[in-house]
Amino acid sequence: MADTTPGHVDFCGEIYPLDHERPLVVGREGDVIVDDNPYLHRRFLEIREHDGLWWLRNVGGQIAATVTDPTWGVQAYLAPGGHIPIVFATTLVLFSAGSTTYELSIHLEAPVFDPPPAELVVSGETTQGGVSLTPDQRLLLLALAEPVLRRGDRAASTLPSSSQAAERLGWPLTKFNRKLDNVCQKLARTGVQGLHGGPDQLASNRRLRLVEYAIAVRLVAPGDLVLLDLLAAPGTGIPGS
Repeated sequence: MADTTPGHVDFCGEIYPLDHERPLVVGREGDVIVDDNPYLHRRFLEIREHDGLWWLRNVGGQIAATVTDPTWGVQAYLAPGGHIPIVFATTLVLFSAGSTTYELSIHLEAPVFDPPPAELVVSGETTQGGVSLTPDQRLLLLALAEPVLRRGDRAASTLPSSSQAAERLGWPLTKFNRKLDNVCQKLARTGVQGLHGGPDQLASNRRLRLVEYAIAVRLVAPGDLVLLDLLAAPGTGIPGS
């Protein structure tokens, strides 16, 4: 008998088949048990088929997710209560809870679309091209995203605090916070969601969202980590920084 599995979810090398008849639930409880992280919802994401399409729904109350295709060409911000069709053969989902980021992939046997051109980026309802970063802004993103970029096959990474990232760069914390404000404002002006909020969000949530976005659209990539390594080399500077 032929395999009729419509697709699967891959989390940390574990495979969870999709089912036409019932949703697949991701969270602290459910089908895909991500972690015992108390900041993560018991039921966070739900993947189900409806009217011939597969849908990803955020059924949590506080955490958002970043959704992208493997070429990093399309990026969407999935807020609590939101839903989005899953149309590519492979869809990557990044999300953060507390100071930990996670990544899983959704694979469909019969996708609706092929991946889009890599230069196209979609954030919310805004289509935008690449964002120009100063050398210092790129270093800041690398310092925050370093654990995620270096994690290899691991599905979860803990992000550094602002003070830890500032120390990694050899910057005073005041300089780091000023640069963080600048890069968040620059991206927010282009339509990137989740980088502004109340005072309680400035210290952690926007850093997590910033890293999710930067990795999803390849503002930084593993190959860029050499710039951080150069900082540690005596007498080495980053041109233009």
